Formats: sequence, C-alpha cells, structure tokens
Amino acid sequence: MDMHSPAPPAPSAAAVARLCARLPGLLGDLRSDHAGETGAVMIYRGILAFARDPGIRDFAARHLETEAGHLRLLEAMLPPAGHSRLLPIWRVAGWLTGALPALVGPAAVQVTIEAVESFVDHHYRAQIDRLGTTGEEGALRALLEHCRLEEVEHRDEAAGLLGPGRGLAARLWGGIVGWGSASAVKAARRI
Repeated sequence: MDMHSPAPPAPSAAAVARLCARLPGLLGDLRSDHAGETGAVMIYRGILAFARDPGIRDFAARHLETEAGHLRLLEAMLPPAGHSRLLPIWRVAGWLTGALPALVGPAAVQVTIEAVESFVDHHYRAQIDRLGTTGEEGALRALLEHCRLEEVEHRDEAAGLLGPGRGLAARLWGGIVGWGSASAVKAARRI
C-alpha cells in the first residue's frame, strides 16, 4: 500500500445513516473511529510540541497529515450529532499520549506509536470483517481498509525505527497505551 495513494470515495452521510439504521453497532464503531482519529491527530501534535529530534519531528509531521486526512473522511460521513460527547477528553488524552513520550525521547515515541497502531489495526479489522463487499457496505469497507493499511504502515515504521527487543519499561508503557486505547474505544462507542 502506498501511503500517498488517494482514499477511495467516502460514502455519503446519507449512505452511512442508512447503514447505521440497518447494521447494529455501526454507529458506535464509527463514533469510536472518529474519536480515535481525533486522538491520533492530538498524539502527533503532542509529539511535535516537545520532540527535538529531527527524525521524530519528520515522522510525526508526516503521520499527522495522514491522521488529519482520516479525521476529515470520518467527519464527512458522520454528522456532529454522531460524534462522541467525550471528544474534549480524547483530545487531551491524545495530546498527553504524544507529549509525554516525546519528553522521554525517540524510543518512547516509537513504542507509543507501535502500541497505538497495533490496537488500531485490530480495531479497524474487526469492523471491516463485519461489512459486506458490495454496495454501500462495500464502499465503507474499502475506506476503512484504506485507513487501516495506513495505520499499519505507521506501526511498521515505528517498529522498524525502534528495532528488535523491548525492555521492561517499553513493554509496560506499550501495554498501558494499548489498554488506554481499548478503554477509550469502549467509552466512545457508547458516549
């Protein structure tokens, strides 16, 4: 997957509304996707606020652009009434999830991104697997798969920069980040 390939056309808000009326749980999934992409934008902004390493700054700036694109796609499909009411919390939590590791150093940033994007890969994949391959479901499936593959590239780039082996602190932090991501999705699906 070329990270710079254009996303497939997003289903219209009307098409998504029809799908949400027909598919139980889809609105919660899309609400959590929107909240997650909001948090991802803030993670990279938090990194950029404190990172001084040129490689990390370039990494964060490139991935911020991708995450902002995902957020725009979801905002086009999901009306504001469908957004999580906890978005202010997700913005702060995302910013801190990026800023704190940036204060520690490049390896902490890479551990964070690897953990977040590993979770996001599974999160998107579970949604994709529940959608049909044709019509409006197929269009939404293609868009979510495009986003998932870009998230996988972020994960793989972070893992490649980090290299093999993870110390106890890195494994602990990665576990906390993964748990936080899963907890945020559960809340965002409902609120």
